[in-house]
Amino acid sequence: MKLITRDTDYAIRALCFIAKCEKEIVPVSELNRNLRIPGPFLRKILQILNKKRLLRSYKGKGGGFMLALAPNKIFLADLIEIFQGSLKLNECIFKKRICPDRKTCKLKKRIDNIQKQVISELKDITLASLLDEVRTYRAKGA
Repeated sequence: MKLITRDTDYAIRALCFIAKCEKEIVPVSELNRNLRIPGPFLRKILQILNKKRLLRSYKGKGGGFMLALAPNKIFLADLIEIFQGSLKLNECIFKKRICPDRKTCKLKKRIDNIQKQVISELKDITLASLLDEVRTYRAKGA
């Protein structure tokens, strides 16, 4: 199980780059050159982010993408939901059949609690907080 898949990772990297960029509209060619994400993947990610209204797209000469929301309004939990679906740490081995122990299963209860904690932590992580962490890391000379 991966907490962050490739698509989600690419989306985070693209959003961070756009947020840090001094240009208002960032061309796809610049994203491609700097992020080294394969073109077809990058285009797919950007289209999804545009459709979900996290980015705005501008076509034609001087076109590209810009953030549609402030970095403090873009949450990691939302990106995971967009690209991966609901975060589920606990999927019963019986899959579609209802487990006869589901109400009394101690393991399920413990994993459900862990899942709630993980989701809560992910909901606290914004694009702005990721950018702040990078700035702090660089300021310390690391």
